[in-house]
Amino acid sequence: MAAEYDSTEFVDTDFQAHKSPLAASGGDPLRAPTRDEVDRRVVEAQQKLAELKRAQDSLERERASLEELRRRQAEFQTGRQEMVHNLTRGLGLLEESEFNTRREAEQMLKTIADFRSALAKIESVHEESWTKENFSVELTRGLTAVENARMEWNAARLKTAALSPEALKKTESEDAPPAPALALTQLSFGDLCKLGLAFTWPLMVVALVALGIFVAVLLRR
Repeated sequence: MAAEYDSTEFVDTDFQAHKSPLAASGGDPLRAPTRDEVDRRVVEAQQKLAELKRAQDSLERERASLEELRRRQAEFQTGRQEMVHNLTRGLGLLEESEFNTRREAEQMLKTIADFRSALAKIESVHEESWTKENFSVELTRGLTAVENARMEWNAARLKTAALSPEALKKTESEDAPPAPALALTQLSFGDLCKLGLAFTWPLMVVALVALGIFVAVLLRR
């Protein structure tokens, strides 16, 4: 028995879906579009282009904003890592320096107290009060005070930079008075001759030049 006829078997659904708007609106699909229809399509196309342009501009602004945000985040992360490293290292160095400075200050205060004590012991020794009976005892006591002071001095020079040989030489050179100028009466005859020659040789040169010019003029005559 033959199958029943189905009218939809020969219908192209894709073609139906892609029919022109004119055919869908009841117009003739073979009819050329009117000028109004072309103008309307041009306006619609321009509107769509304008919408796409606005969407593109919006996306461009969003992209630029996101790139700026990413740059700032990278800058923050890099800066944070750099400053954490620098501050951590700096804290360690400053803490070590502060500890050393405090220890040096404490050592300096102790050295000052020891120096004052040693100086007081030396100054308390008065030779004019010694007698024949206590001479040996007082001399021994004085030598002991001097020796103890010398030990304190030598130990402090090894521990304190302000008492190093270089610092002491610099202080002595700064405190030393300027060397007095030698008087003329203290100079020897040879030194006086050299000094006189040093002052008069420019005049002698000028005189010789003048004499040479004078002789040349006479010879030309």
